[in-house]
Amino acid sequence: MSAREQILGRIREALRKPAPFPGHGHGGNDEHPGHEHAATPALLDRGGIAQPIIPLRPSVAARPWLPPGGVTHQEQWERFCIASTELKTTVFEFGSIEEAHAKLREMAIAQAWTGVASHHGPLTDAAVTALALPTLFTDGGYPVNDLEKCSVGITECDALVAQTGSILVTSRSTGGRALSVLPPHHLVLARRGQLVPDLGTALEQSKRRYAPDWPSMISFITGPSRTGDIERILVLGAHGPKQLTVFLLP
Repeated sequence: MSAREQILGRIREALRKPAPFPGHGHGGNDEHPGHEHAATPALLDRGGIAQPIIPLRPSVAARPWLPPGGVTHQEQWERFCIASTELKTTVFEFGSIEEAHAKLREMAIAQAWTGVASHHGPLTDAAVTALALPTLFTDGGYPVNDLEKCSVGITECDALVAQTGSILVTSRSTGGRALSVLPPHHLVLARRGQLVPDLGTALEQSKRRYAPDWPSMISFITGPSRTGDIERILVLGAHGPKQLTVFLLP
């Protein structure tokens, strides 16, 4: 038997053995005292490979491994701010839309914005009107080279996740796939009511909003683009925006 056949044989053997679902086996209650085992997931045989049938309960399943998201709005916002700071995301909270627009104009001058990319929405339309800069809307067709030249991409979002400091966006609600990743600065406008405690709640909200007609892209943005591949030196903007800013609006 050749080395290739041996490797493929081990892969086939491994695929026949389902990996344990979190909380089932490998220490179980010994690793997480106080957490009882749930019933072992049923197995569905597909093409000779056992596949676990796992109910979609991400909030419960992930709870032992992720930090709490908070109960009250203030707790959730504090947790989001802490996580965002650790991720090098800049966060602002405003008492009025007018305050937010004034900050936008201040940032545009300080960072010498020459053009804005955005999509149509209640928050984004008001923001780009207040900025009064050349604006490329990505809702329909647009020249990709023009999007690359924009100083900032301004989008709305589906949710802010307190637990991880993440931003949930989709291709349907945030002007397509490229708007949140191509401009060097991504600025997110969100309402207070869009702050949720954890990833599970965000996913459950998305299911209620979109299923069964899902968007072509659903993404959690957790801090600006980064890499530490070269000598463990953190470099921002390696594969996307170098700067990420969140405006929380009333």
